Amino acid sequence: MSTFDHPTLIQNINHSLAGLRKAQPEAMQGFGQLAKSAMAEGAVSEKHKELIALAIGITQHCSGCIGFHVKALRRLACTRQELEEMLTVCVYMGGGPALMYTAEALAAWDAFAPAQA
Repeated sequence: MSTFDHPTLIQNINHSLAGLRKAQPEAMQGFGQLAKSAMAEGAVSEKHKELIALAIGITQHCSGCIGFHVKALRRLACTRQELEEMLTVCVYMGGGPALMYTAEALAAWDAFAPAQA
C-alpha cells in the first residue's frame, strides 16, 4: 500500500512546477485551459469527469493524478460509495496493478477527509 502523503505530494508537485509555469507560461496556460475546458460541467457532470480522470490516473499508475483528482472529488461531494464503485471498474480493467493503486486512492480519500469539528 502507498505510503504517500497525498496532500503533501500535490503541494510538492505544484511547487516543483512553479519554475516551469514561469519559464513556459503559454504552454502551461494552454494545459490549464485544456483541463478547465475538459472538466467543465456539460452533458457529463464535473464529478463524473473527475471519476473518469481518477480511473485513468489509477490505471496509468500516477500517484500525483490520484492526489489531485481525489481532492477534486471531495470538493464535488462525491460519496465513498461512488468512489468504491468506480474503483471496482479500475480493478476489472487494470487487474492487480490497478488494485494496488486503488489502495492508494482509498488512502488519499481518507487523507483529504474534511476535518472533524
